[in-house]
Amino acid sequence: MNPRQPKRIVFLTGTRADFGKIKSLLLKLHSDPAFELHLFITGMHMLTKYGYTCEEVEACGLPNLYRYINQNESDNMDTVLAKTIVGFSDYVKETRPDMIVVHGDRVEAMAGAIVGSMNNILVAHIEGGEVSGTIDEVVRHAVSKLSHVHFVANVKAKLRLMQLGEGEETVHVIGSPDMDIMVSKNLPDLKTVQDYYEIPFADYGIVLFHPVTTAVHELADQIKIFVDALIASRRDYVVIFPNNDDGSGIIIQEYRRFKGNRHFRVFPSMRFEYFLTLMKNAAFLIGNSSAGVREAPFYSVPSINLGSRQFNRATAPTIINAEFDKKTIVQQIANSRNIARVQTAHFGSGGSDVKFCDVLKKPEIWTVSRQKYFFDLIAEAAE
Repeated sequence: MNPRQPKRIVFLTGTRADFGKIKSLLLKLHSDPAFELHLFITGMHMLTKYGYTCEEVEACGLPNLYRYINQNESDNMDTVLAKTIVGFSDYVKETRPDMIVVHGDRVEAMAGAIVGSMNNILVAHIEGGEVSGTIDEVVRHAVSKLSHVHFVANVKAKLRLMQLGEGEETVHVIGSPDMDIMVSKNLPDLKTVQDYYEIPFADYGIVLFHPVTTAVHELADQIKIFVDALIASRRDYVVIFPNNDDGSGIIIQEYRRFKGNRHFRVFPSMRFEYFLTLMKNAAFLIGNSSAGVREAPFYSVPSINLGSRQFNRATAPTIINAEFDKKTIVQQIANSRNIARVQTAHFGSGGSDVKFCDVLKKPEIWTVSRQKYFFDLIAEAAE
């Protein structure tokens, strides 16, 4: 790489969750003169209902930020995808990046990968090759097939991408970038977090529950049972709104039953570092969020995983799987006190930002062919 000609890299962020996962990468590239960083902010970040978290992104002091509203409350996922493609395409034509970086399995990531691949721009995908459950898994694999370079959390993810026909030399194992922040010594202390959010609980669980878009017809019954069980357990809870997938309004409507109940504090969103501190000190996490099968086990925090959303994803001794039955959920909440706190680290242990930056400094990354080919493992095995 020629340091006098920095590579222009555009990241796309659509949710509080994906920003937390790419934040360390953004800060690392921003500090390196070999790169010119740009950030396209859209999705949930732009919605007041979910905390208007674009302001938290901007507070990080990163350069070249661009806000784009890609949805209203009545839009379905396909409409959001279409709107994001239109807006991001115009933005890319003005910015002319050398690389587009997308993360995970949201429709905004798919939009970014579509725009990049259709315009012969190098696309890098963070955390491909994982199983996500529901429509998210389909989106994640589709994003991987539209991408040219892959940065994955572990060897299993790399092997899955190779099963999808991706070339081994394009897949780089760097760990999950959110681990960089999880192991940081700069996380706020618990008192700071509790004072900031006015959380009075000493012993609390965290509630994170999202819609399963492929089973949204079951959601009303499921969330009623879940809320019934939480109230019946008489434990203290910090409740965070779901993502904005189809059906989120049903969940938020049911959460109104917590109003006036001293056992619950409900928030549309929460700063990522503050959330990590809160989770690290929680008695348990309950719901169907990936945080229960990824981040919580790393902190040795018990998690109660409900339903099918995380089906076939990572396992750990601290994870309890349960179906939607009030009595069962209440019992598992009680049982969580007896779970041994052992750490499980399937997704690295920090340093992803350095590994990511090191890969981008290799000249061969920038010469990866925009014309993709399917690398057939079956054909190789047959030879």
